[in-house]
Amino acid sequence: MGYPGKKRKSYDTPKHPWQATRMAGEVELVKKYGLRNKKELWKAHSILRRYRADARRLLAESAEGELTGHLKTESDQILARLIRYSIIHGDANIDDILGLETNSILERRLQTQVHRLGLARTPKQARQFITHGHIAIDGKRVTVPGMLISKEEEMRIDYYGTSPLASESHAERPAQVASSVAGVEKEE
Repeated sequence: MGYPGKKRKSYDTPKHPWQATRMAGEVELVKKYGLRNKKELWKAHSILRRYRADARRLLAESAEGELTGHLKTESDQILARLIRYSIIHGDANIDDILGLETNSILERRLQTQVHRLGLARTPKQARQFITHGHIAIDGKRVTVPGMLISKEEEMRIDYYGTSPLASESHAERPAQVASSVAGVEKEE
């Protein structure tokens, strides 16, 4: 084990730098999810690669016999983590991890969730709102667009209380959010 405060590279670059089909696919994902650069895409891909490697190792162990002891515990922990982040469904098993794609990790980023919930018009605007401190989870300001969001946290994403965007009449606030908040206040 190394020193926990030491920054390490958290992603692997592609093995071959100039593959036109891979590069075109990466550009589409960067545009779709409003990523800053391909490094963020490679981080998501590396996270998925580690889960898939663990799943392959556990499947190889289970081929010899039923998983027991620490292998069963590790398998349950991996599945529980992926279910908590809503990357896989509750009735999934280790085989289902091998079918995941990078999109499933990118969908759980805070930036994507803010856009999907309608708190921002575009993924890039969602990123700006997060980095400028306008977004909060459970009342706590969050400024990391790449943070993975669990299903429980997803329900508690909202504008930060003292943010100008918390006012429904703010010009940059998407219309659908402003109207839905106004409708809730009228009912009360």
